[in-house]
Amino acid sequence: MPGHAHQLPDAFTLQQARKAGLSKREIYRRRDAGEFESIGHGLFRRSGTEPAQLDFIEIAARTPNATLCLQTALARYDLIDAIPAVIDVALPRGTRTPRTSKLAQWHHFDAATFAIEREQLSLTDELSIGIYSADRCIVDAFRMRGSAGRELGIEALKNWLKRKGARPARLVELAKQFPRAPSPLEAALEVLL
Repeated sequence: MPGHAHQLPDAFTLQQARKAGLSKREIYRRRDAGEFESIGHGLFRRSGTEPAQLDFIEIAARTPNATLCLQTALARYDLIDAIPAVIDVALPRGTRTPRTSKLAQWHHFDAATFAIEREQLSLTDELSIGIYSADRCIVDAFRMRGSAGRELGIEALKNWLKRKGARPARLVELAKQFPRAPSPLEAALEVLL
């Protein structure tokens, strides 16, 4: 068997395969034989692997700082009923937006607050993508209500308040770290509580 394909992760780039000793021709031969699947430009996965979030793999492979946010993250937390038409992804401001074949809505967040409440969502054994906590997503929905839509934060907040362990005071404290978030969030909480 040419190269060291067994050393490749479940999802891998063309560059990773070449470093493992596979020629471009061998990679495409294995793809055509059904051993590998193409999941984006220069991005492959082993056939038969079942990554839980195939849509996010290309984005995560292209940029390690990619972080699911807004509608995409709120839907994953079951805080909104909508099924997002695009994948909302945050990057630190100043980061180049990668070209991907997946339909993504790129948002550039302040680098000083980018890591607040940022967690990791495992996609495969070797690959993960960032995701903001449910609390951070609610705060972001309120602070970005002009572009995200005014109802997004309200719907997410209503559903969040129904959950056991919801702590509105903690949410308000988190909101104070972001411009334009505290006032609309506090006003919504006054109405809903």
